[in-house]
Amino acid sequence: MISFLRGKLVDAIPSLATVEVNGLGYDVLIPLSSYDKLPPPGQEVKLLTHLVVREDAHILYGFASAAERELFRLLINTVSGIGPKIALNILSGISVTTFRGAVANGDVKALAQISGVGKKTAERIVVELKDKVGAAGAWEAASAQRALSPEDQKVNDAVLALLALGFKQIDAHDSVRLAQTGLGAQATVEELVRACLKKSA
Repeated sequence: MISFLRGKLVDAIPSLATVEVNGLGYDVLIPLSSYDKLPPPGQEVKLLTHLVVREDAHILYGFASAAERELFRLLINTVSGIGPKIALNILSGISVTTFRGAVANGDVKALAQISGVGKKTAERIVVELKDKVGAAGAWEAASAQRALSPEDQKVNDAVLALLALGFKQIDAHDSVRLAQTGLGAQATVEELVRACLKKSA
C-alpha cells in the first residue's frame, strides 16, 4: 500500500497532480479541495494517497489532508453505488466539515446538488453514514460557521472528543464548561477531557 508521496510537484490541473519522487513521476487524481492547497510547480509537496487496483489499471488518489482521505475511504467502502470518481466529486463539491454536518442533519438537498450525486444517492449517503458521522459531525459543522477564540476552540475540541467517546451533545458541552470553570482557562484539551471522564466515571 502506498500511504503518501513526498516529492517535487511537476504539474497540476484541478483533477490531477504529477509528483516526481526519486526520478519517478506519479500521476495522482485529486479533488478540487486538495488542488487549492498545492504549492506552485517545482516545489516540494506531500500528498496522502489511496491506491485502487483494477484489472486494467493501478490508480493513485491523492489528498492534502487526512480528513479528506478518511472521507474518501468512508464513501467508497461504506456507501453502496459510490466509487472513487463520485467520491472525488463529493470532495470537490463540499468541504469535509460541511459534508459531515449535512449528513448529521439529514440535509439531502445540499448533498444532491453535488455534481454526479443526485437525490437517490444523497438519500443513501445520509442513511448509510448517519451513524458513522453522528452528533460530532453536526457539532463540528456548527462550530466551523463561527470564528472561535482560542479558549472556545479548546472547549470545542474537548466537546468533539467527548462526542466521539459516546457522550450526548448537551452533556458533553455542560461537562466541558464545568471542567473549565474548575481548572481555569489555561487548561489543555486533554486536561478538560480527562476531568470530564473522571466526573462521569
